[in-house]
Amino acid sequence: QVQLVESVGELVQPGGSLRLSCAASGFTSDYYNIGWFRQAPGKEREGIACISSTDKDFVADSVKGRFTISRDYAKNTAYLQMSNLKPEDTAVYYCAIDLDFLVYCAVVPSVYDSWGQGTQVTVSS
Repeated sequence: QVQLVESVGELVQPGGSLRLSCAASGFTSDYYNIGWFRQAPGKEREGIACISSTDKDFVADSVKGRFTISRDYAKNTAYLQMSNLKPEDTAVYYCAIDLDFLVYCAVVPSVYDSWGQGTQVTVSS
């Protein structure tokens, strides 16, 4: 059974940085795509970044220049590096996995097979 375990979120001051991790297990495929999503209270889930089976990445305009996505194949772990955090980045962050070979990924929730439990990131002074 596929399992995604996210790192614990934190309370971060505006302008600060935080790296989230997403450790994946329970599958044997060498090819998979990872997506990061977030959901703020009262808002719809937003796709913010993804990385494909061929390491092509996508970052949404709302966080471009501040967030980056990466992965460590040896550890089956993906990372979301967040910098210059703003109060509007406060949300529950989720990672998700798509067990298909894709050259390019997409932050469309319906294409992802399994999801992490979510982790709270709060940006506040």
